[in-house]
Order: sequence, then C-alpha cells, then structure tokens
Amino acid sequence: MATFITRLPHDGSGVRLAVKDLIDLAGLPTTAGSAALEKTASPADRDAPCMAGARAAGAVIVGKVNLYELAFGASGVNEYFGTPVNPLDPQRVPGGSSSGSAVAVADGEADIAYGSDTGGSIRVPAAFCGVTGLKTTHGRVPLGGVWPLAPSLDTIGPMARDVAGVAAGMALLEPGFAVDVPPAGRLGRIRPAGIDVDPAIDAAVDAALARSGLTVTEASLPGWLAARETCGVIIDAEAAESNRELLTDPVKRDLLGTEVRARLSGGAAITPDQLAAARAAQPAWRAAMTRALSEVDLLVLPTVPFYPPLLSDARGVHFTAFTNPVNLAGFPAVAVPVPSAQGLPASVQLIGPPGSEALLLATAAVVEAAAGLR
Repeated sequence: MATFITRLPHDGSGVRLAVKDLIDLAGLPTTAGSAALEKTASPADRDAPCMAGARAAGAVIVGKVNLYELAFGASGVNEYFGTPVNPLDPQRVPGGSSSGSAVAVADGEADIAYGSDTGGSIRVPAAFCGVTGLKTTHGRVPLGGVWPLAPSLDTIGPMARDVAGVAAGMALLEPGFAVDVPPAGRLGRIRPAGIDVDPAIDAAVDAALARSGLTVTEASLPGWLAARETCGVIIDAEAAESNRELLTDPVKRDLLGTEVRARLSGGAAITPDQLAAARAAQPAWRAAMTRALSEVDLLVLPTVPFYPPLLSDARGVHFTAFTNPVNLAGFPAVAVPVPSAQGLPASVQLIGPPGSEALLLATAAVVEAAAGLR
C-alpha cells in the first residue's frame, strides 16, 4: 500500500501517531521519501524537537509515513517508495507531499499524523483524501530535526479524520494548546481571479457555508495569482539550496527521481535578482492579507479548485493554486472536507491571521458538524 516507510511495533493502546518521514525520530533514518537519502542516511541521534510533546504525552508512534520525494511536489506520487493509495478512489492521486500522513488517518491506521506544509502539503492531501489538516503559523512549531524544503515557508502541522483529532494533534505539538475561543463571527468568501474552479467544488463550499449558519460575506483579495507565482519562486530556489548536496553529488543525483531532479535543477537556475524580487514582494502580500482579515475574522475558499486527478494525469497540474499564497504570508489555515454533488468530497479552506489556530479549529468544527460527514 506504500503508506508507511517504517512501521513500528505497538500494542494499540493510546493515541496512535504517524510521522511524516522528514521528521527525525531517534534511532531511525530520515528518508524524506527519497532513495538518495534512504541509501545514505544514518539513524537520527535524537528526536526532532517537535516530537517532545507527543513523547511526553505517551503517544504511540505507529511508524514513519511516505511522502512525495523531498516534500517537493503535491501529487503524492512517489517514484521510489510507491504511492500511497487514495482511500476514496485508488485510481486518483492522494495529494502531497504529506500523502502517507493523509492516507494513514483516512484508513484508520493512525489517529493523528504529522505532516509538513510549505505550499499546501498538508491541505492538498487532506482535501483529496477527505480528512482534516492544519497548516500552522510559520515559526509556531520548531523545525529543528526536520528535513528542509524551503525554510522560510516550511511548517509542521497535524492531520486527522476530524477537527477534534487535529485539535488533539496540536496539543501534542504544543502542550497546553486548547480550542478555547468561540467560532468566527464573520467569514470573508474570496474567489481568486485568474484561476479556474470546478463549479461543483465552488457550489459544495458555498452550500457547506450556508448550512453552517456562519455569517459569510463576499470579500476581495487582489493579487492572489501573483502571490502564487512569487511563492513558487521562493520554494524552488530554497529547495535547490536545501538539497544542494543531493543535486551536486553525482551518486546521490542519480538516485533522485526524474521529476524532482528536474525541479531542483530549475530551482538552482533561479537568479539572485529573481529571488530578491520575490522576497521583496512578500511583505506587500502579507500586508494585503492582513488588510483583508481586518474586515472579517477568517477568509474562506476551496482548498483545491478541482477534484483529485487520475494518477495518469498527475504531471503538470497546479495543485497549490489556492494554498501556497497562504504560505507566502506565513498565516495558518485549515482544510475541512464537505460533501459535494460529485460523490467525492470537496474541501473548505479557512485562513486566519498569525496565531489564530484555535479560532480556525473552533470555526472548522461548526462547518464539519453542518457537513454531516463525520
């Protein structure tokens, strides 16, 4: 099934936690879903700091789960370890890069899974597998002991079948975390220009919001498409730098998957001026999102503007059109499944200001209850 890279023995008692295999666990190698690392990595000396809360709480770690190689792609397809099977339709991609995390909780093999999200890598697989995933505020969860993709954008967050499970996952990542605020009073529905959305997805999101009883108004946030492109430049350039050794060492380079090798080479070709221009645009986008959120409590739109494509159609798809602008700002967001007319669920994405994870989950719980999928 390719969900797990390493399974760990357990007796089944306690909260079962699956860990994306770019997070260090003491005594196990970190593969980041790549043959280039799997064949050369030594066992980690210690846990990544983000694991401390789970260890202290006695969580049962059931294993390290698969991902898109080096977390550098959102289809969830893995050329080396195999692709985790989408539990909703095995002919479709599971989404990535946290594919194994989403599938593990969707299949009931874990109660909670940790994933990472640099441009949508928690929210996209959550949407495609019909589960809930939280992208945390950049910097809230420590990144030490986590294989980097783009450090200025990387985040760690929890995934689970439902909002309560994600809240429990946040309490493991950040002991003392609680959903101790009421739901948002005002949601701003945004419809980014220049990006095609499946009408059934838009309809499912609007219907779910209507059923929730939450106050929703149309909101404007210009510049979304440009923010997506800007975020892509930063991700690609930082990914090439993070993985420079894999790209320049002839042996390791040959072990990289063909698509990842090509993307890293493209990232290495980004000029300093191009990267500087992208970084210069970042504060303006953050300010634009802050202004939009000054008018409402949270922003809302689909997590992904289309249903999961077939495995045969996975190449060349812009999976993160509705997610990576959130990473560019560094803000938190949660993806929640809702029913749709197409049989497969759609997914609602709620976006909040920095540090608003409790508000996001309180509001997501209202959407979830109205959706009736759990």
